[in-house]
Amino acid sequence: MNYVSTRNKSLKATAAEAIAKGISEEGGLFVPDTFKTLTDADFERIGALDYVGKAKEILKLFLNDFTDEEIDYCASGAYTGSFDDEQPAPIVALDDTTNILELWHGPTCAFKDMALSILPHLLTTSAKKNNVKNEIVILTATSGDTGKAALAGFADVEGTRIIVFYPKNGVSKVQELQMVTQKGANTSVVAIHGNFDCAQSGVKAIFENKELAKEMADAGFQFSSANSINIGRLVPQIVYY
Repeated sequence: MNYVSTRNKSLKATAAEAIAKGISEEGGLFVPDTFKTLTDADFERIGALDYVGKAKEILKLFLNDFTDEEIDYCASGAYTGSFDDEQPAPIVALDDTTNILELWHGPTCAFKDMALSILPHLLTTSAKKNNVKNEIVILTATSGDTGKAALAGFADVEGTRIIVFYPKNGVSKVQELQMVTQKGANTSVVAIHGNFDCAQSGVKAIFENKELAKEMADAGFQFSSANSINIGRLVPQIVYY
């Protein structure tokens, strides 16, 4: 499986390259060029596994340039010990006919923890696989919950820095306090004038600025993203479904 840009299908990347870049050079999203078909037996087998086991099986389908050891490191590191339940996404019976999938047991009580707890593991592993020497600067736009989950996930992760942009007066007071009180030597939070779309558009414009990318590279940095434009954020979200 390769990944291709939605704006130029001739641009191909491995999973590790797509995760490290976050977005293609011309601003397109990286998407798989093929999808593997699962049989009923596959669903039954994967369904019987615990959450970490499910994550490993799903990641293998999409990250075929990762070794089993690398996938085990990422899944186990993300979902062992950091959630307040043995199962990161427990299913709770409401009554005899209704079950609820709970996605709020992570470090920041947001469902975004499900993907953003593993993204730092995927990103740093991808950087090593691609022999990336630059420090990776994560740029993220948030309407509230992504920002704190991303900050918590990347706080003090070696070889990374993270900058979160959020709309001033456009998130709840609790979300704002969660973000601006985040600890970590590599974390930064910026309030902007405008709404979430302004923040997202601004981040994408930075990614597409080739002159800035060269200036950053000369200084030993490169950009990546923790938003849902990064397949390293999207693939883990398949697991709980």
